[in-house]
Amino acid sequence: MSDTRQTDDVVAATAQIATANAKRYLTQLCKHFEHRRPVTYGDGAGEIAFQMGVCRLRAEAAVLTLHVASVDAAALPQLEDVVARHLIRFAFREDINVEWHPVVPPPTVGA
Repeated sequence: MSDTRQTDDVVAATAQIATANAKRYLTQLCKHFEHRRPVTYGDGAGEIAFQMGVCRLRAEAAVLTLHVASVDAAALPQLEDVVARHLIRFAFREDINVEWHPVVPPPTVGA
């Protein structure tokens, strides 16, 4: 019998950035990385697969939400840094501050 529970080894963080240009920045980030990484995007959402983990993006009217996850806890800060640096570079006309918050996984059912 296979075990389909989510692994406890995944570490994640999220950041919400207030900006009127959320959809534009989502598109820029995805287009920038799609030349080197597997990327999907459209309809206000996107996903960028990095070697160290994944970044999921969601653009709403005035908020860009970034969610990064990795199975390697040591790689998560590097993933956060790569995503934040590129966003800040694209948003140079704004005073963008990317503040990451750890995501606490829900308790495993039946554990």
